[in-house]
Amino acid sequence: MIKVKRNMFSKMLAVAIFVIFLNSATWADVIQNIRIEGAERIDPATVMTYLDIQPGDDLTQDNLNQSLKTLFGTGLFSDINFYQDGDDLVVSVVENPVINEIAFEGNKKLKDEDLKAEINLRPRVVFTRTKVQADIERLLDIYRLKGLFSVNIDPKIIMLDQNRVNLVFEISEGPETRIRRVSFIGNEFFDDGTLSDVIASKEARWYRFLTSNDKYDPDRLAYDKELLRRFYLNRGYADFQITSAVAELSADRRDFFLTFTLEEGNRYKIGSISVDNRVSELDSDWVKSLIDLKVGDWYDASAVEDSIVNLTNEIGNRQYAFIDIRPQIDKKRNNNEIEITFVINESAKAFVKNININGNIRTLDEVIRREMLLVEGDPFNRSKLQKSEQKIKDLNYFEEVKVRLAPTAVADMTDIEIDVQEKSTGELSIGAGYSTTDGPLGNLNIRENNLLGRGQKLEFNTVLSGIRSQFDIRFTEPYFLDRDLEAGIDLFHITRNLQTLSTYDQRRTGFALRTGYPVAHNLRQSLRYRLEDNEIKNVASNASLFIKQQQGSRMTSAISQRLTYDTRDSTLTPTEGGIVRFDTEIAGLGGEARYVSTKIGANYYWPIYKKQWIFSVLGEAGYIFAWGGEDIRINERFYLGGAKLRGFERAGVGPRDKSTRDSLGGNQFYRGSVELAFPLGLSEDFGIKGHAFSDFGNLWNVDDSGAGIFDDNTIRLSVGLGLSWRSPLGPIRVDLATAILDGDYDEKEVFRFSFGTSF
Repeated sequence: MIKVKRNMFSKMLAVAIFVIFLNSATWADVIQNIRIEGAERIDPATVMTYLDIQPGDDLTQDNLNQSLKTLFGTGLFSDINFYQDGDDLVVSVVENPVINEIAFEGNKKLKDEDLKAEINLRPRVVFTRTKVQADIERLLDIYRLKGLFSVNIDPKIIMLDQNRVNLVFEISEGPETRIRRVSFIGNEFFDDGTLSDVIASKEARWYRFLTSNDKYDPDRLAYDKELLRRFYLNRGYADFQITSAVAELSADRRDFFLTFTLEEGNRYKIGSISVDNRVSELDSDWVKSLIDLKVGDWYDASAVEDSIVNLTNEIGNRQYAFIDIRPQIDKKRNNNEIEITFVINESAKAFVKNININGNIRTLDEVIRREMLLVEGDPFNRSKLQKSEQKIKDLNYFEEVKVRLAPTAVADMTDIEIDVQEKSTGELSIGAGYSTTDGPLGNLNIRENNLLGRGQKLEFNTVLSGIRSQFDIRFTEPYFLDRDLEAGIDLFHITRNLQTLSTYDQRRTGFALRTGYPVAHNLRQSLRYRLEDNEIKNVASNASLFIKQQQGSRMTSAISQRLTYDTRDSTLTPTEGGIVRFDTEIAGLGGEARYVSTKIGANYYWPIYKKQWIFSVLGEAGYIFAWGGEDIRINERFYLGGAKLRGFERAGVGPRDKSTRDSLGGNQFYRGSVELAFPLGLSEDFGIKGHAFSDFGNLWNVDDSGAGIFDDNTIRLSVGLGLSWRSPLGPIRVDLATAILDGDYDEKEVFRFSFGTSF
């Protein structure tokens, strides 16, 4: 092995000697012919194109010197010589070798493929020392981003025949370089602990093994400066400055010391708020009412920005697509007050000219366009534009969705540009997991959410667990007959082992037809017809008499409806808004079952802080009654517990046989929940959140009543804490809950765990 060293000095020396030689040598005035020697892979004609002299030209020091520089600049040659043979100029070259193979040795933190993706050199590319050095710098940058600043990379070459080389990067990664201490200088109003919580960089601690924030990152340091600046500006310190932010590496290259030097300045209150309205059609008093600031409050830069966003949105709803709002901040240092003037510059009303969709390769344009609340020719409305963007995101067909405005040559027209980046919408997954509801479970799922790019959904799902086997085939056309009319069909076969709950098994086989359509803004109606054979079987010999009496199968023919009012900001991960559902099902259009079931439920979400702390409430109630002389059977009743009432086992609340303790279900129920989801100080990329919750509710009333049945309608209440993680292996949720109010015959549980994965 021969160690590669930088050879720029040698090349410069060679050029200098060559120039001196030119000055002292005697050359013919005119070159009759040029010969190229030493070129093997490179065509001599190619070498000729790099020369600044051609046959018949006068030979001068300048054109020879320029030719030499140009040939060396190609990176194709390791050595170049000129000499004269009579009237001929001979160019003798030594070609740089070609890389045969690139390898990495000693790398443990980063995989070979990750390192190869970062370098420019490749097999069959000409080897040069300059390119090797440039690739080493790239690799060092990658390792530094991983917190490895003591890494050493030593390139070696192995000479092969036919002027080829193998290039080996020998890597000594060394220990991870972490942040030992974060210090602040000049802070008087806030202590070091408070400011340490503000910035993203953290001092190394053993419990930060899930995050990289305790590793030094220059980009994160710049982000820390911005976080500190915003922290102070949001608390009235309008003169705040960071005079320096220094990262010092310890002598052993194992630790970094971060030091922020601050100038806090004075704290300001809002002295006055005014509007300089230059748009004649806008009422200044109405504009001022949209500003959420008060005179006398501490100055808050974020509140000023929020007011600008609110003004932009509300004025944008009046067709002003490119309204320009600028805050003018006038500091009165003599009394520590700030006068704020919102300048609204003149802008013409706008209409939508074109809607252009970019980046969709597989998905048809019409699938995206039908989610838009604006069409060509409509008056511009910013709220509709934002809601349209969210609707496209909620399709879950795209990795990224950006909706932007583009000005046109016509003053009152604007184009809407929709940029999307498609992602895979087909899934073939085999799952495994465990839940306290179903026990060990396996899952085979074949699903296509965007069939043929038309937005259609096709799914085949199989679930096998300790108490359940389920087979489903579902097809959905979201825009049937090119209208906002959803149509679908379901086929299903489900068996459940309910021996531990009510000492019987259940089988359901059937199909369903469904449709859905919008009634009004945010209001949607769904209809469904279901035909199924529902059987109670394998009733244990010691089962409740109330269950034994219902053994056998019964055909159910039912039509149901759901009316939904949805104002959530996202159907996938809601952070604000709510959804209200009203369900009704009538059985008896054929078949043997005769009942009417109704449910009403609502969820609502409030962002408490930066859409990271989310407070939510849930409420639901239901009632089922029989008609035509029939009774409600056990497999048609409601059940409560488990995930629906934490702190109690599945079907752990409600009427129960006193002698066998079998759960009988109930005809009436209500339940509610309040929950606070909050971050745990880790990066959002980890998807880990904490939860504090309280659940309450009850289930009661069965057709078979009497002294042999526990049945009461007193409230049940539980409180608990939970942890959720969107892990790479699938969603994980752990809840610990304890029952505060319960019945003597209820079945309770403290720990609830669910886990699933796909591979």
